[in-house]
Amino acid sequence: MTIKATIKIWCIAVIVTLYSCSSTKESSKQEHLPVSFSVNLMDRSNDTYKVTVIPPKLDTNNNIFQFASTAPGTYQVMDIGRYVSNFKALDKDGNEIATEQISTNQFHLGHPENIVKITYNIAETWDTPVSKDNIYLMCGTSIENDHTLINGQAVFGYFKGMQNTPISIRLDYPEQWQIGTALTKTADHTYYAEDYDMVVDSPILLGNLTTASVNVQGTNVDIYTYSKTGLIASEQILESMKNMLLSASGFLNGLPVKNYTFLFHFEDKTNGAWEHSYSSEYIYKEDDWSKLEPQILDVAAHEFFHVVTPLNIHSEIVDQFNFVSPVASRHLWLYEGTTEWAAHMMLFRSGQKSITDYFKTLEKKITVSTKYYNPDLSLVDLSLTSYSPEGQKQYGNIYMKGALVAGLLDIKLLELSDGKTGYIDVNNKLAKAYGPNTPFDDTTFFETFVKATYPEIESFLNEYIKSANPLPIKAYYAKIGIDYNEDNNTFSVMEQPTAQQLKLRTKWMQPISIN
Repeated sequence: MTIKATIKIWCIAVIVTLYSCSSTKESSKQEHLPVSFSVNLMDRSNDTYKVTVIPPKLDTNNNIFQFASTAPGTYQVMDIGRYVSNFKALDKDGNEIATEQISTNQFHLGHPENIVKITYNIAETWDTPVSKDNIYLMCGTSIENDHTLINGQAVFGYFKGMQNTPISIRLDYPEQWQIGTALTKTADHTYYAEDYDMVVDSPILLGNLTTASVNVQGTNVDIYTYSKTGLIASEQILESMKNMLLSASGFLNGLPVKNYTFLFHFEDKTNGAWEHSYSSEYIYKEDDWSKLEPQILDVAAHEFFHVVTPLNIHSEIVDQFNFVSPVASRHLWLYEGTTEWAAHMMLFRSGQKSITDYFKTLEKKITVSTKYYNPDLSLVDLSLTSYSPEGQKQYGNIYMKGALVAGLLDIKLLELSDGKTGYIDVNNKLAKAYGPNTPFDDTTFFETFVKATYPEIESFLNEYIKSANPLPIKAYYAKIGIDYNEDNNTFSVMEQPTAQQLKLRTKWMQPISIN
């Protein structure tokens, strides 16, 4: 996800480094007031958001208003400009200034130095038909009589050269509604973001919501839930998630964020979840909570683990995201594969998932990966082609093969360290070395990873991440005293492991306290 440091409340005037429309750093600096957005949610007619933009003083360098072509962590083409209508720019006397839509996502602004206000309508993505590139529900927008879901890139845009300019957002909504978001509230109905990337990184759920909160060893966790018929309440979800949150803290030796927000939407459809730096959102068909709980707990564990990667471990491609043209990172194996492995491993090591259930998870991932995806496509190639139509067909394998590779990497690290260091230890080490404000180089991170671990890891990365060699599942799990039967795709614990196998297995399944 687009990753930013802890939220800062800036003064009215701030100094920021400008970015061009393609997110490339400019050498000069300029003083900017925040760009102010307001959204009229009192008028929800025609399934559209009515947006007003009050810019600071613009000049000829700010002559394009940009909508997002995609968003971090989605790996799909969005082209939000398709949903925009009635785009107008006005001067101080209310006279309209010429604008022209020069591409799907760009509006050229005539005489930007005279613009004091921009207005536009933007349709919700859930109920607006498009001919291609349908946007995932959890990444889009929905506007209804009793609630609305806002993902920043699907409602807001930015001026060329001002991607890094602070933004304030005023939301005018019914008095009885509640609002859930990781954004900082600065005034009644007004929220602050340090830049456009943070707006995209901070979804907003408003409406008839239930809420619940808990402090997990110093981290404040808030849950906001929309349930169409009131069948599911935030307190139910919190009760189910407490142990997962404690497990994550134990697995990571403390949580690396001070605040985190869960947004749940239960209505008519299931479409999964989307992670962000300090929040995550979930779209599921409303049902009895006992039926949804096991699935959502697994998914929430995955999304929450993203507080490590990519929040604290990410490349410059993620850090300064290109909203104009999608740029793929090589490291989906790290962002998604590692996260998927870690989610299930921490549930297993905390006792919330039995070893039998953990083995079933591995068996399912092997089956799905080998049956439905191209075995000749490496994880790097999967990453680099993720925005293409063919790449989208293979994308789901990052949660299957990517997680399996992370599990093998964990075992390899245990072997090389004689049981002292596993993959989660390496992740924690890297998170401290980088953190939210220091991206790694996308092109050289493999070399960096080897230097942070062992020389032998280079061969592992070359064979199973850069290349698509068959995974040595049987041989690797045997190292920790676990037998894998390739004929019937089943795992089982060896009854008489060697002393070395037992030593490594003990570290591999080291319990996490959730007291």
